[in-house]
Amino acid sequence: MEEIHIEGVSVEDAWARLKADSASVLIDVRTIAEWAYVGLPDLDAIGKRPVLVEWQGFPGDRPNTAFVERLSEALRDIGANKDCELLFICRSGSRSLKAARAMAAAGYRRCGNVTEGFEGPLDPGRHRGQVAGWKARGLPWAQG
Repeated sequence: MEEIHIEGVSVEDAWARLKADSASVLIDVRTIAEWAYVGLPDLDAIGKRPVLVEWQGFPGDRPNTAFVERLSEALRDIGANKDCELLFICRSGSRSLKAARAMAAAGYRRCGNVTEGFEGPLDPGRHRGQVAGWKARGLPWAQG
């Protein structure tokens, strides 16, 4: 089976696209614990909220076998269809890429991966959120 190509999108481009396209959606696929303790992208200034659906659960990193079904339902609830741009974000871009591929395989035509994620990679002191990512780039966020 051929791997589905997903466009990599910088955090700055993701913010610009979310502002410019009223139908675009940011989907945060991190865990409930990450949303609560690390924070969430704050889209209030542009009249939006991120859609929150875990790609995998915590603890134990168990896969969310109902991910596509749950996200499809959440998108329907906000009036998003398979032609809307969906931008996926996780901690550092790995889970969100898998989630974007799953939704593209389900027929959503404009899936992108926020490559640096919410926190980005580890810095030399083994901390996230300092080198790259949504938080490090100074984009709006709020504690959960």
